Amino acid sequence: QVQLVESGGGLVQAGGSLRLSCAASGSAFSFRVNDMGWYRQAPGKQRDFVAAIDRDGRTKYADSVKGRFTISRDNAKSTVYLQMNSLKPDDTAVYYCNSVPPANRYWGQGTQVTVSS
Repeated sequence: QVQLVESGGGLVQAGGSLRLSCAASGSAFSFRVNDMGWYRQAPGKQRDFVAAIDRDGRTKYADSVKGRFTISRDNAKSTVYLQMNSLKPDDTAVYYCNSVPPANRYWGQGTQVTVSS
């Protein structure tokens, strides 16, 4: 059974930083060959794309996080990271990782990020 488990969220003041991690497990999920992404869902809103990294390490970002967030991956650990700097209250959301494009069967519980003003 494939699992993507997010961690690293928390409560932080505006301007602060957090580093999220997403560990993949399950023999059916070939982490190395999958493009991976981070997504977020704020209260009352749809889930949106945040950042992506392909198997070769090339990255893409939503305009709202460019220059502040950095996505990276460690294939040896089957883990993808999201370094978030200069956080704003608008970044408050539950953050999820998934493949790119996302697969419904891979959505996990997410990790809550709350940015206070």
